[in-house]
Amino acid sequence: MEIRTTTRITSATYQDALAIRQNVFVKEQHVDPALEVDANEAKCTYFVAYEAGLPIGCGRLLPEDYGYHIQRVAVEKAFRHRGVGAALLKAMRTFASEVQAPELRLDAQLQAVGFYKALGYTPTDRPVFEEAGIQHQQMHLLLK
Repeated sequence: MEIRTTTRITSATYQDALAIRQNVFVKEQHVDPALEVDANEAKCTYFVAYEAGLPIGCGRLLPEDYGYHIQRVAVEKAFRHRGVGAALLKAMRTFASEVQAPELRLDAQLQAVGFYKALGYTPTDRPVFEEAGIQHQQMHLLLK
């Protein structure tokens, strides 16, 4: 597996991330397409996992005052439970650590909370909330 990063929304890597997000969030989870692409696209660093040249998973880091907000983590259905998501989260954590970010936060879909806990993330005090019609739990990981 190879993980590529980009900050350019004109790049092929970014386009691959959009295609994965379309498949997972819009088609599979029925997220409104108007909510899926947002005003933060050009502010993020994108991570895309590839297997034999095929884009299979993605995520992005949005810079925030506390560090980074992990968003849009998605793995194509045929490649789930193979370590793709964990590899993406590890790459994002390494990136954030290298630039000395103090903290990572994310909004986990409730069915994914256990996955993130296994990677060291813990729930914050924020109550469970709904976003795009899906229940989420905010989680974080202190890097310093």
